[in-house]
Amino acid sequence: MNNTKAALKQTAPKKKKRKIVSLDKKKARSGWFFVAPFVIGLLIIYLPIVLDSIVLTFNSTKTVRGQGVQLTFIGLDNYKTALLDDPNFVQTLTSGLRQLVIDIPAIVIFSLFIAVLLNQKMVGRAAFRAIFFIPVILSTGLIAEIDASNSLNQYMSGNTGIETGENIGSSASDIISAADVSILFSSMSVGSGLVQTITDLVNDVYNIINRSGVQMLIFLAGLQSIDPAIYESCSIDGATSWETFWKITFPMISPMILVNTIYTVIDSFTSADNTVMNFINNYYNSTSMVVSSAMAWIYFIIVFAIVAVVAGVLSAYIFYQRRD
Repeated sequence: MNNTKAALKQTAPKKKKRKIVSLDKKKARSGWFFVAPFVIGLLIIYLPIVLDSIVLTFNSTKTVRGQGVQLTFIGLDNYKTALLDDPNFVQTLTSGLRQLVIDIPAIVIFSLFIAVLLNQKMVGRAAFRAIFFIPVILSTGLIAEIDASNSLNQYMSGNTGIETGENIGSSASDIISAADVSILFSSMSVGSGLVQTITDLVNDVYNIINRSGVQMLIFLAGLQSIDPAIYESCSIDGATSWETFWKITFPMISPMILVNTIYTVIDSFTSADNTVMNFINNYYNSTSMVVSSAMAWIYFIIVFAIVAVVAGVLSAYIFYQRRD
């Protein structure tokens, strides 16, 4: 009898254990499916171009008839030329970084302020949201090209007359001047640096509003994800609107502040009107292809370092809500 049972056990097919895939793994597989076209394009098309650009910065080029472009290894000479021999690049780089240090906090703060206002219950809230997002649409694609060729727009953003070409001293688009701000702060001990910063911010308000649409939508999404019961509890406990913002809204929306700051940094450093990008592009077309490639990689390293510093500093103060 025992021998018969043992024989049956040996001949019976073994049951295959069914692998149970967790929900997180299923989501991960779905994510890879959606990003697969980008990854394939990155590896096949974009990565070889990046590698060729890196190789180009360490060589000089010479066109040989019948053989194309011949490369000669010269080490770091192109980087030395960009940093030491061309003072215009360093000057443009430092002035561009200085301007972005002012613009990026202004864009993030302004977009957060508008998002908090538009998150309130009001008549026509959807229309106001659309109005603040319209500049994002107008500053892209064909409309941006038409606007760039607009003579009136060039006059408003330039220092010369529209017909006579006469120098008018200051930009026609300036709302205030440093003299106006210094008069306003004449009774305070305010340095000239702060006066100039305030002047630049006020005169750059059009550009700040133009570049705040995407950040505003991200902040709105974060504000609407906060549980209304939390605000009801604060109201019952007698907290003021000011206390509720700093104790509840600001910590809960801090992950969005990190996302928007990084997005604004990258968007500002790679925008079409960025002075450093335009300088490198003009240098490529007019002077040297290899030196401009070295300038571009110097600029990339600086941008990458700034993004890493911003992400590292802000990550230490981010509050993540636990959802048990």
